[in-house]
Amino acid sequence: MQTPRHLVIGRALKPFGVRGELKVEILTDFPERFASLRQVFIGADAKSFSVEHARRHGSAVLVKLAGIDTPEDAAHLREQLVYVALEDAVTLPENRVYLYQLIGLRVKTIEGELLGEISDVLDTRANDVYIVSDGTREILLPAIPDVVKEIDLARGEMVVELMDGLL
Repeated sequence: MQTPRHLVIGRALKPFGVRGELKVEILTDFPERFASLRQVFIGADAKSFSVEHARRHGSAVLVKLAGIDTPEDAAHLREQLVYVALEDAVTLPENRVYLYQLIGLRVKTIEGELLGEISDVLDTRANDVYIVSDGTREILLPAIPDVVKEIDLARGEMVVELMDGLL
């Protein structure tokens, strides 16, 4: 898998106020990062915008982008994803990884049986679910401590303990 150039941090919801601020749904585990943003990318074409300011507003963030000065300008960005450049990603604490880093990892049981590779990650709100494929079948593994025992990016593998009924 190719390393992405951008990471999603939010989704533009709607214009806010009369000066072109944009209400953004927070889609990052690090919402405090919005306060120090200098640049974001928006939409499928990842159009670059300088950030004039950002502030929390309830469970969302209000972001003022350079060149977006009216509610009508902001409305054009509605429902588009908001990204940061990969090099601006927050450094994760030890034992945490970004989801893109999981795609392609080999998945082995604690007994050493190869189950396949992670092909996708589903967000179920309760916990993520890893889709593991060996080319002929898919296994859905919940991303919970009882199942995921080790993730080693250097070795390119995840070690899991299968619970009854997972296969």
